[in-house]
Amino acid sequence: MGKRCVILAAALALLALCSGCVRPTQPEEFFQLTPQSVADRAIQTRMFETADATELLSASAAVLQDLGFEVEEGVRELGFLRAAKERSAREYGQDITRVVVWILTIPLIMGNSLPVLIPVDLHQKIAATLVARPINPDATRYEVRITFYRVVWKGEGLAGRDAIPPGGQWMEMIREPKIYQQFFAKLSKAVFLEAFTL
Repeated sequence: MGKRCVILAAALALLALCSGCVRPTQPEEFFQLTPQSVADRAIQTRMFETADATELLSASAAVLQDLGFEVEEGVRELGFLRAAKERSAREYGQDITRVVVWILTIPLIMGNSLPVLIPVDLHQKIAATLVARPINPDATRYEVRITFYRVVWKGEGLAGRDAIPPGGQWMEMIREPKIYQQFFAKLSKAVFLEAFTL
């Protein structure tokens, strides 16, 4: 019994360690201002000198499509776009963690239990929301802000004799500067304008 508890504790500690690699963003965090909010805004926002809001929005939609997104909604009067793409969320590290935890809990079989099989991320929807708004009275200068985030669905797992059903999900904001830099570089070329940081 003591050996079984030690193995289970080791497996759970390993699971906790590996699950801490990526911290999902809780939905309520999207609406709270934090010190991170200033840094997020800096990478998500650029200013464009243009009097043609329609061209700016059309170019933004074209860039998103070029990046593999499908535009799902656009409201020209509000300068708003929403786009998404779906991808596999399987990661090599998660599969390794799943196998290691399963191997560490195999001795539980001797005690009439089943090993632990942790759920892994299976599928993800990556979404983008964009708002372009004038920031001067003449509407010749526009602020473009885009936010990328993803929703990830987990696969099934097993903890002893209790099945962990598939379909659990979590959400996180994508804070990787490279994706924002890539978007704004393409948008600048598309409208032949230079983007200015705030």
